[in-house]
Amino acid sequence: MKFSNNYIFYPSNAELVKAIDHYKSLAGDQAAVDGAADSSVAIQDNFLHTRGNFEQHHFSTSILESAQAAFESKLTELSREQSSLEWARVQNSLGNVLGALGQQRMDVALYESAIAAFHYALEEFTQQDSPSEWATAQYNLGTATQALGRQQVDSKLMKTSVDAYTDALLVWTREQVPDEWAITMFQLGASFYTHGKLLKGNRTFQKSVVAFKNALAGFDADNNALALAATHNSRGVVLHNLAESEDNAERLQEAIRSYETALTVCMEQQQPFHLAVLCRVNKSTARVVLAELTQDPALAEEAADDFEVIIECFPHALQPLCLKHCEEQMNKAREMTEAFGVDV
Repeated sequence: MKFSNNYIFYPSNAELVKAIDHYKSLAGDQAAVDGAADSSVAIQDNFLHTRGNFEQHHFSTSILESAQAAFESKLTELSREQSSLEWARVQNSLGNVLGALGQQRMDVALYESAIAAFHYALEEFTQQDSPSEWATAQYNLGTATQALGRQQVDSKLMKTSVDAYTDALLVWTREQVPDEWAITMFQLGASFYTHGKLLKGNRTFQKSVVAFKNALAGFDADNNALALAATHNSRGVVLHNLAESEDNAERLQEAIRSYETALTVCMEQQQPFHLAVLCRVNKSTARVVLAELTQDPALAEEAADDFEVIIECFPHALQPLCLKHCEEQMNKAREMTEAFGVDV
């Protein structure tokens, strides 16, 4: 089954921010220098929030290398036997920094080192004695294995990610820690989605839809605008691909509604403009699929017009491959309009 191209973006990574804060507490004045905002980029970063779960944009990129060195140095000073929990906390922070570097460089070895660091942390944190830190390390393990599994197209890593998030949810309940519960549900949905694409299994897609629906119950537009928009958009992506797998027009219509809601949240809550454009691209792509499935010439014409507007009005907000996708979809929709018997 060949699925349409569609686009996902991710909430801010609170665990990476915590790791950098941990580094700043260790490094003092030097961390303040490393953590200064990076003003060297003069143009809008239109890849922001789209590269993966380890995106960091609050600090200069040099802070990651500095943090890695500081955490590795700290580990040589600590006695694992005498300071096991502190040692595990440093491993946990190191894992997040290594994951972010791995994402920046698409470096498998760095991802594997991050995963190893989280496993080390889990050797000391236990669900019984330190449940919150155990759940955090499980969550971080899920994120690192998800990121590497997506890059490597590895179903085993995606299964590991699903299991780690599921374990975290044993501790992080909606009643006790609603924010952690909601973001874990989002990540679980993302792992189910990627795993489902690898397995070509609708049941796993359906699990993803449920996880994203659960996450929506924990986010609101005032306090979690980016996460809310990302979840609606991601739910739309899964429904979109599930509909293609099933040739199901109703699911496509539901996907389109999810994209529309994500677009509305982005615009009303003034999220980065390119994210709203990605939601619009996703929506228009789903409309092309729906027009083809229902052989609806009017809908095909509307979808073609949508893409024409996107290409003409928002080229600065599109990555090159996304622009190419829009052009291909517009041409496909025009061809369908003609094939289905409407003069244009």
